[in-house]
Amino acid sequence: MNQVEVCLTPELIHQFNLSNKIVVAVDIFRATSCMVTGMAHGVKAIYPVATVEECLEKGTKEGMITAGERGGQKLEEFTIGNSPYEYMQDEFKNQSIVVTTTNGTRTILASLAADQILIGAFLNLRAVANHLVSSRKDVVIHCAGWKGTVNIEDTLFAGALIEEIMATHKITGDPALMAHQLYKANSHDLMTISKESSHAKRLSTFGIGKDIEFCMNQSLYSVLPEFKEGKLQAIM
Repeated sequence: MNQVEVCLTPELIHQFNLSNKIVVAVDIFRATSCMVTGMAHGVKAIYPVATVEECLEKGTKEGMITAGERGGQKLEEFTIGNSPYEYMQDEFKNQSIVVTTTNGTRTILASLAADQILIGAFLNLRAVANHLVSSRKDVVIHCAGWKGTVNIEDTLFAGALIEEIMATHKITGDPALMAHQLYKANSHDLMTISKESSHAKRLSTFGIGKDIEFCMNQSLYSVLPEFKEGKLQAIM
């Protein structure tokens, strides 16, 4: 049986051996939810980058849509911010987006030692789980958290994903056990505890409560984005 571990924040990823493992990068509110949504609505590729400057430069030089935020708010220079609804626009079909966010893009770029990097969200939970079950590889679920701290929504997702793959993967380490127990204790009503999270309360001051509710939809999409050679593309 393969193993599944959970890294609760990028600040701890150095403690994990990622070699020959699959990393599932997750930032529920809202980066990975946006990425999954964009791919599901026909975006061709998404390029996660670390800095605002790199995002603007790549967008200008290569004619890409620029997206992202800092502190949860859209940056003035960017075409779109960090709402999944913005990624649904018909005009973005077959287009490429370059994005930088406070937590999510950092999490992806900190996972490069893995054998494969997948983008996870509640929105594509079943698609991620199906791939992991068939992969026969050890898994590290890499939670973005918030500025180096642990958050509820990403930990809930980790627990939900563990629940989906328990037939083939055994829990390894206390963070994975805690994530699974947190999910099981709240599986009947994930929205209530998610809305109580500090990140949700922070975002609610920006008037984007509908984003939070949308991001908690489970297995709405079957798309599975993979980060490879600097960009996200959907696994066919």
